[in-house]
Amino acid sequence: MMLAMRMFLTCAVLLALACSAPAQQVPAAQSTAAPGESDVAAEIGDRTITVRELDDRWQQTDPGSRAQAVQQLYDGRKQALDAIIAEMLIAEAAAEQDIEADAFTGAEIARRTAPVADGQVLAFFQANQAEMQGRGMDVMGPLIRQYLEEQARNSAYDMLVAELRAEGPPFRLVLDAPRQQIELAADDPIQGNASAMVTLVEYSDFQCPFCAQVMPTLKRVQQTYGDRVRIVWKNFPLTAIHPQAFGAAQAGRCAQEQGKFWELHDRLFANQQALQPESLKAHAVAVGLDAAAFDTCLDSGKHADAVQAEMDVATALGVVSTPTVFINGRLVSGAQPYDVFAKIIDEELARAGQP
Repeated sequence: MMLAMRMFLTCAVLLALACSAPAQQVPAAQSTAAPGESDVAAEIGDRTITVRELDDRWQQTDPGSRAQAVQQLYDGRKQALDAIIAEMLIAEAAAEQDIEADAFTGAEIARRTAPVADGQVLAFFQANQAEMQGRGMDVMGPLIRQYLEEQARNSAYDMLVAELRAEGPPFRLVLDAPRQQIELAADDPIQGNASAMVTLVEYSDFQCPFCAQVMPTLKRVQQTYGDRVRIVWKNFPLTAIHPQAFGAAQAGRCAQEQGKFWELHDRLFANQQALQPESLKAHAVAVGLDAAAFDTCLDSGKHADAVQAEMDVATALGVVSTPTVFINGRLVSGAQPYDVFAKIIDEELARAGQP
């Protein structure tokens, strides 16, 4: 929420500047269709270079930026699709009541929102003192109220559109999201139904604080969807900033040998400041592992190559940070809120004909 608040304050400043600046002529945008893979990108002498060749080279040299660009293109198209569908449904609902679409939307949003109380503004201010940069309630109060009112209107609009979609004509999403093919190994730690319709592959780092933040979200996913989902763990220790992460990843594999990966997984995330080798061994004892076997496994570094191989595959997939989760191959980057995961899972279940 504070990220959204920062963006709101920044936009408010930019808007004020824009309103005081003289208007400028903006050139008309030219409509261009995205080239297909077989389209010609360039010709040099008798050499023809296709878009597919460019994409292959891009994938080889910078898979991370290519994956992000492809995802951004899909996200933009999906947002545009959702906006078109919402406008269509609202227009139809407004026509049934013989009123204008804007009037219908305004009335429905008003019906679903309550005035922001002074106590809500004060509570937000007190809970986010560090973000106020010394400004008092006299300055921040009106901005906070405006932000909370905007959030309430957005939520009400989303609720309205969701109701109209549920009551509206059948909907089939043909536009497919970009997907990565991810090989699962026999020794990958897995939680959930092995034959689940939806697979979440999590590339993670035991020393990463954002990976710890996404844990409750993934647990909620499991509780909500039950046997319809499974979660697969993959190591991607960010060794440049997390010096203990590579050793912790090997420790996880040593615990997997004894069938207690998830017990050690939870223990390490609860103790992210204590991931040195001796601490890892103490954690192993605490979760009931055979200490001698674990210590031998960890000290030998027998899983170092396997962890490095996981990292290499992740890099080729475009993973650049943790946590990165692939839901049936669809990229979710960062510790996103539950609703982001639920929306994609619901789409995947609907795609498979599941409720």
